[in-house]
Amino acid sequence: MPKFSLFSLLWMDSGMDSPKPMTTDILIRTQNLTKQFADHIAVNQVCLEIGKGEVYGLIGANGAGKTTLIRMLATAEEPSAGEIWINGINLTRSGHNPELKRQIGFLPDDFPLYDDLEVWDYLDYFARLYFLRDRQRQQRIAEVIEVVNLTEKARSSIANLSRGMRQRLSLARSIIHQPTVLLLDEPVSGLDPSARVEARQTIKSLQSQGMTILVSSHILSDLEEICTAIGIMERGKLIESSKLQDIYQRSNQSRIQVVSIDPVFSLLHFLAEYPLVSGVEVSATNPQLVSFQFSGDSQAVAHLLRSMISAGLSICDFHPTQESLEDIFLKTHGAQHRN
Repeated sequence: MPKFSLFSLLWMDSGMDSPKPMTTDILIRTQNLTKQFADHIAVNQVCLEIGKGEVYGLIGANGAGKTTLIRMLATAEEPSAGEIWINGINLTRSGHNPELKRQIGFLPDDFPLYDDLEVWDYLDYFARLYFLRDRQRQQRIAEVIEVVNLTEKARSSIANLSRGMRQRLSLARSIIHQPTVLLLDEPVSGLDPSARVEARQTIKSLQSQGMTILVSSHILSDLEEICTAIGIMERGKLIESSKLQDIYQRSNQSRIQVVSIDPVFSLLHFLAEYPLVSGVEVSATNPQLVSFQFSGDSQAVAHLLRSMISAGLSICDFHPTQESLEDIFLKTHGAQHRN
């Protein structure tokens, strides 16, 4: 049986009672949260609010401060300044915070596994750390193994698991105690497409059970599918934090692809004179396919199509697409570097 690690003991703390949770729809809140290492400020006065039941995606370039922020929320890193509340409970710096820790599940991107254990025994070990007793412990282990789709591997050695299975096992370990908040730092890093699909499905399932989830990832297409809100970090600061749908609506920009059977110069001439159109490009593989940015709402898109037809253009395909989260991030990231 493996020895207790410092990280494990951190989660087992017991101590004085903490204040009772306040009634609120905000489950995670920070006020001017800051972390400084020597002369480097990794997280700079972050004010964050995440509602109950949200899947909140945290994005940003390497070194933006995402991991440090998550580690402070997980109580694995002590803030230099600022406040953290989890479900109304205030994190006390340099304190044990036992009640708060019991509400948090944390999956870092480098948590070790014990290769000499079987899947069931590994989860049993952590369930005991959370003081799950006998029948309750056995039932909970079976539940989380099913949630992460490892039922057939319950008695397999961890050493024989694929990377995707090991990641699923780590996720099972982080939810064994039924936390209120789940913090995931790059949970799909290095996984193949199939494993990423399974990870997304698991996160959606946990949300449906009432869990509030914060997840960081560089794979923005994955976050688009699972997140209800997005935060963008840049140089330690939280420069954007909104509902995902609000971000899309605020960007008010779509990419439209048009195919015309007329000579392409007729379409290009029309677009050059039309307001709200920018970034016109002709496909290198299909000279009749033209794409462009359009800054208008759905009614403006409909008016654009009617105008094309009224102008005598023979349009055989008209396909608007919403600006992607990746496009929005790159535009926001670029704007910050220009400032």
